[in-house]
Amino acid sequence: MCRLSVNVDHVATLREARRAVEPDPVHAAVLAELGGADGITVHLRGDQRHVKLRDLRMLKDTVRTRLTLEMAPTPEMVALAVATSPFMVTLVPENPGEVSTEGGLDLATLGKDIAPIVAPLHDAGIALCAFVDPVIEQIQAAAGFDMRAVELCTTKFAESSQENARREQIDTLKAAASLAARKGLQVHAGHGLTYENVGMVAAIDGICELSIGHSIIARGVLVGMEQAVRDMQSIIRGACQGRRRV
Repeated sequence: MCRLSVNVDHVATLREARRAVEPDPVHAAVLAELGGADGITVHLRGDQRHVKLRDLRMLKDTVRTRLTLEMAPTPEMVALAVATSPFMVTLVPENPGEVSTEGGLDLATLGKDIAPIVAPLHDAGIALCAFVDPVIEQIQAAAGFDMRAVELCTTKFAESSQENARREQIDTLKAAASLAARKGLQVHAGHGLTYENVGMVAAIDGICELSIGHSIIARGVLVGMEQAVRDMQSIIRGACQGRRRV
């Protein structure tokens, strides 16, 4: 069965739009778990423009499933991660001025520069994941750094409007998932997934976790967080059952 980790970043985005104290991403995480989320994900950016360190610390004390911290591979963020000790850290790129993460981390280019980043996280017993584009070089690099998992970036799939382009991206994700599994990596996926397109990704054999934020938060504004998570879980579970029928 494919797990669902709910990203609560955009609850903080809404809060910071008014520089207010609500809505609180910690409250949203509690409701997401009540709705059946298998985990909670939060991206603490270096500038803390949305999610704050206070949010991360409170989520660590509140989340009862699995807390994943998305963060840039910097010494400052490593120190915060070691001090907070989430279940998993997912390393992601950060670019100034971006609205959201624009693509996968280029582990192949970073090479040995990433070693001082991952070593203290390994030493602290934190599971490591890398958010990467679904290409051979990045998956091989992740395996070389003893990551527990890779999260395959699904942006190109999500942005494909024509059926043949979508199918091509699904084939790319399938090949990447298969390679990652052969390398001994858990396979996660996320970015741009919605209620309309998630089924195609959830049906890919080998993918064991999906990270979804914006679409769930957007529906949660209208129907409530618990119901929004239940609706997404229903689609994911249906797609995963379809794997066994193939």
